[in-house]
Amino acid sequence: MRGRFITLEGGEGSGKSTQARRIAAALTDAGLPVLLTREPGGSAAAEAIRRLVLAGRGLDPVAEAMLMFAARREHVQASIRPALAAGMVVVCDRFADSTRAYQCHGQGVPMPVFEALAPLALEGLAPDLTLVFDIDPAQGLARAGSRGLAADRFEGLDLAFHARVRAGFLAIAAAEPSRCAVLDAARPVDQVAAAVRAILSDRLGL
Repeated sequence: MRGRFITLEGGEGSGKSTQARRIAAALTDAGLPVLLTREPGGSAAAEAIRRLVLAGRGLDPVAEAMLMFAARREHVQASIRPALAAGMVVVCDRFADSTRAYQCHGQGVPMPVFEALAPLALEGLAPDLTLVFDIDPAQGLARAGSRGLAADRFEGLDLAFHARVRAGFLAIAAAEPSRCAVLDAARPVDQVAAAVRAILSDRLGL
């Protein structure tokens, strides 16, 4: 089987990380080779950039977008492309759509900045399927806060920012329906997981 590339996107507390782990476990149980990874991060250098971005209050938004794409380039070259070339299913918790939603829609980075950086970092790489986990930002932030972990700087931004991020993800999904599938992430975890399995079967035959 050729490699498949699945990305999971959504706002804070949408449950995408939980669903990414479930997808990877289910595909592994089915006998498929799987790489479960995340962004920003996914390789040693990219994880170092992740720590900088998530802790770096006051970063210029364009500089932040550039850092995201630097991490993404390293991740793609070091982890994603080799896994796909080996015929693996890559399950990635966030990818380029998060930069469009968070930095462009959320923080006002001009879209031409994204359009200039993306080809350099990705060289044409795009997901076969993107699952967009949609949830009201207030509910998502409440979920994220209940985890008992220290909030990163994105979780600490105001509700208006998170509303713009949500609108960004929905706009991306509406513009690319052949790639994206939107799920109601407010439902119980098992119901969301069942919907994910149905989409994987229908869209990718997995």
